[in-house]
Amino acid sequence: MFDTRMQQFRAAMDVAGMDVALVTDDDNVYYLTGYYDYLHMEFGRPTILVVQRDGPSLLITPEIDLNSAKAAARVDRIAPWNDGMGAEWRAEMPTALKGAAFVGVEPDHMPPLVRAYVDSLVRGDRITSVTPILSQMRMIKSPQELDLARHAGQVATAMMQAGRGAIGHGVAEFEVALATSAAGTRKAAELLAAHYDDADMSPNMHFLQIMASGPEITKTHHRASTRIMKRGEPVFLCFCGMTNFHKFKLGFDRTFWIGEIADPSQQSVYEVALASQQAALAAMRPGVTAESVHAAYADVIQQAGYAYPFRCGRATGFSYLEAPQLVTGDTTILQPGMVLAVDGSVSVDSFRAQVGDSFIITEDGFEPLTAHPKATEEVII
Repeated sequence: MFDTRMQQFRAAMDVAGMDVALVTDDDNVYYLTGYYDYLHMEFGRPTILVVQRDGPSLLITPEIDLNSAKAAARVDRIAPWNDGMGAEWRAEMPTALKGAAFVGVEPDHMPPLVRAYVDSLVRGDRITSVTPILSQMRMIKSPQELDLARHAGQVATAMMQAGRGAIGHGVAEFEVALATSAAGTRKAAELLAAHYDDADMSPNMHFLQIMASGPEITKTHHRASTRIMKRGEPVFLCFCGMTNFHKFKLGFDRTFWIGEIADPSQQSVYEVALASQQAALAAMRPGVTAESVHAAYADVIQQAGYAYPFRCGRATGFSYLEAPQLVTGDTTILQPGMVLAVDGSVSVDSFRAQVGDSFIITEDGFEPLTAHPKATEEVII
C-alpha cells in the first residue's frame, strides 16, 4: 500500500516538474510511509520526509524515535538526529536539496522553524506547494482504507452506544467520557487483534470528549466537565475527534434528552436539524458538487427561519479535515471512494441541535459507516 502511494506520488511530482518534495505534515508522512510517532512537533522535534522524484526517499527523524522508524517506515534511508548534536535535522538538508530546480513543500503544514531554514537554502521562486498533489491523492480511498473506515465506524458506534448508556439524571459529564473512551478502546483492540498485524498501533481512544449538557449545549466544542446532568435536559455527544482507529478518522454526533424534553421548543429545532441532514443525504451521490450538498442542507435550515449554517460536512481519512468540504464554494465533484462526514445542525440563542454521520460515496449513492437512532422519540433516554 505505502509503496504504491510513493510511486503515485513520484509520478505526480514528475508531471508537476517537482524535483524534491519535503513532507512535514505527520498525517502525510504516515500516508506515504506508514511511519507515525505520536509526538511529532509537539516537543519541538521535526520529522521530515524527503522524496526525490528520481532518487531514494529519506526520513529525517529524531534519534529518540529511531527504533519506531525502523519498524514502521517504508523508506529507502533513515537519517536520525539528536538534540544539540551538530546541525541536528538540518544536516541532511543541503545535500537533499542540491541541484533541485523546484522544491515542493507544504506551506500550511511546515513548521516555521523548518520553513525558515528551507528558505535560506532555496530561492522563493524555486519553491512550490506539494499540498494539491497530496490532497488529490487522498480524496479517493483505496480498498484497504475503506476497510479501515468501516472498522472506524464500528469503533464510533460502540462509543456512541456506551455514551448513551452512561447519560442519566445525576450523572457527571466526565463519567460519560470515561464510558465512551473505554468502549471505543475495547472495540478497537478487538478489531486490531482480529484484522491487523501491527502490535505498535494503540487501540486507546484518547481525544478529549466533546460533549455538552443543559445550558452549556450551545457551546459547540465544549469538553466533558464535572457538571451534573439533570432530567429533561439536552445532551450533545460528538466523536469527530475521538474516532481515530488505526489513524483513520470519522465524524459522528447525536443530541439526546434525559427522560423527557423539558423545553418543547427544542424539539422543533431538533427536527429541522434532522431534516437538514436528510436533505443533504438526498442530494449526495457521485457526480454532484460538494457545494450542492451543502446548499440542500442550508436551504432546509433557512426555509425554517433559522440563520445560515456552518458547513454541512467534510471529507475525513488519516486527517480530521480533508478535501473536499461540503460548503459553499467547493465545486469538487463527488466520486466513489470518498469518505464524508455529513451533519444536520440548527443553533438558536438557548439551544443547539446537531446530528451527524459518516459515509462512503459509492457508485450509486452512499454507504453508512456510523449507526445510531436519531428520530426524536429514539433520542430521549
